[in-house]
Amino acid sequence: MPVQGLYSIKQLKTKIMKQVIFAAFLGVAMFLGINADAQTRINRTQYNQHQRIKQGVRNGQLTKHEARRLHMQQAKVRHYKQMAMADGRVTPRERQMIRHTQKQANRNIYYKKHNGRNRY
Repeated sequence: MPVQGLYSIKQLKTKIMKQVIFAAFLGVAMFLGINADAQTRINRTQYNQHQRIKQGVRNGQLTKHEARRLHMQQAKVRHYKQMAMADGRVTPRERQMIRHTQKQANRNIYYKKHNGRNRY
């Protein structure tokens, strides 16, 4: 008969197993949350860059040729995203490649909008 306040071996095993299962569940949930957050950030960046290109065309900061080149670069980012999601999971290396391409596109948008060439 167990002494009051002490756990039996069976109770200890059960308690430890519950903690291990909870920790594993929490780890998986955090990983999925981080992955979803990264995808959201990539999508938001893509949307913002598209809006900046549209705004540059609308107010004349970008020529047609510049806008075409920037749109081609956006298509390249979309292609990388599609290839990364082909297996259903974006690896850290794939995410790094997408982010690097987006940063290059971001710089190009800035430079093209501020290079002094106007549509008019």
